[in-house]
Amino acid sequence: MFYYSLFIMNLISFGMCYNDKKRAIKHKYRIPESVLLGVSIMGGAFGFWWAMYLFHHKTKHLKFLIIEPLCIILWIVFILVERGII
Repeated sequence: MFYYSLFIMNLISFGMCYNDKKRAIKHKYRIPESVLLGVSIMGGAFGFWWAMYLFHHKTKHLKFLIIEPLCIILWIVFILVERGII
């Protein structure tokens, strides 16, 4: 069940990044960076990282360039610990 929820969280994160990019192009109300990072920290790091580079969104923001890889590393470690590999 955990992996299904993690997969869903990554889909949501991917979709939020896509949606925010479209809003940025149209100069509409944007999704706050704190919300994007929060969803990433809660399990959507892989989806957000993929969307960042696929849509060229937030790739010049130092905050995202530092926090996103750290979230991915932490989630990989968490999954390995949860599975008993580490």
